[in-house]
Amino acid sequence: MAALRRAPVQQRSAERLTRILDACAALLDEVGYEELSTRAVAARAGVPIGSVYRFFGNKRAMADALALRNLDHYAERVGAGVAALAGADWRGAIDVVLDEYLAMRRTVPGFTLVDFGMQIPLGRPADESNHRVADRLTTLLSAHIGRTPDAALRRTFLVAVEAADAVLQLAFRSDPSGDPEVVQEARELLRAYLARVLD
Repeated sequence: MAALRRAPVQQRSAERLTRILDACAALLDEVGYEELSTRAVAARAGVPIGSVYRFFGNKRAMADALALRNLDHYAERVGAGVAALAGADWRGAIDVVLDEYLAMRRTVPGFTLVDFGMQIPLGRPADESNHRVADRLTTLLSAHIGRTPDAALRRTFLVAVEAADAVLQLAFRSDPSGDPEVVQEARELLRAYLARVLD
């Protein structure tokens, strides 16, 4: 995890890091980013404040680490979902990509503010995290859809991620669970855009 000052070596340290990130996620939902503090995270996690600073220099680094953990979990979920599909079903794969994002957005603590890194601080450009997501999806999906993970496929997935991100932000602005009609528009948009490259 790039946001870490020091990677955990022992199992006990890894468990402590998990508790810290879990506490950070829960507090983001409860108090928001502005009110989040390393002291509150330490108290919620049941660890000394020094343990937090061993891993993170500040709350921004904690939020970044949480975003990277979210992306890792998302990639695992997408990978498992795609592995269960038959053949080179790219539409099914895109449904998995979208459905796993929606499930995490609705259920994973802290995800609404942090997701893959684009929300904090508020107004931060999504560019960096969307590139990260597109890279991961290119790697995950290329073999399944029978395509080479080259620059052209990466660009296609980046445009798809950017477009879906904008429409899904709209869906969740109008409904905390994601307006189902707007979500369906995002699904149709992705299918129409990707069909010209993947069919």
